[in-house]
Amino acid sequence: MFLLVTLLISSCGIYKFNGGSTGDAKTIQIDFFPNQAALIEPQLSQRFTQDMQDLFLRQTNLEQTRTGGDLRFEGEITGYRVNPMSATSQQTAAQNRLTITVNVRFYNRLKEEDDFEKQFSFYSDFDANAQLTGGVLDAALDEILERIIQDIFNASLGNW
Repeated sequence: MFLLVTLLISSCGIYKFNGGSTGDAKTIQIDFFPNQAALIEPQLSQRFTQDMQDLFLRQTNLEQTRTGGDLRFEGEITGYRVNPMSATSQQTAAQNRLTITVNVRFYNRLKEEDDFEKQFSFYSDFDANAQLTGGVLDAALDEILERIIQDIFNASLGNW
């Protein structure tokens, strides 16, 4: 009986167990997020935009559109910085922190009171002896982008 009720509720669209509340929205538009940070990572804009599109399409039943979306995201990457975080006894960095900041503007054409402009930021720590390239960079970007994009999802559709 419980399984039948769960299936009925999720198939009727009343509640989606893995996604957010999209209301009456049918389409989503996620514009390209250019990198306007002082320090540029060449793959970051494309990767952020693609990862964000993937998450929203995977966790909602919205159809992606290039223009005129019921829900629209735009913005820019405003921060990409590496800072030393802890020191060794020889006064050198033992650990570095990569921090990425993204400015997001969200528009809900069907419910304008939900519109917002916010900054989202997260970081990843890595060994100071490691170069921020290859696998180290990929792991850091995986961690940071997953968290930032999930925070954007929660702020816009998760009713958090």
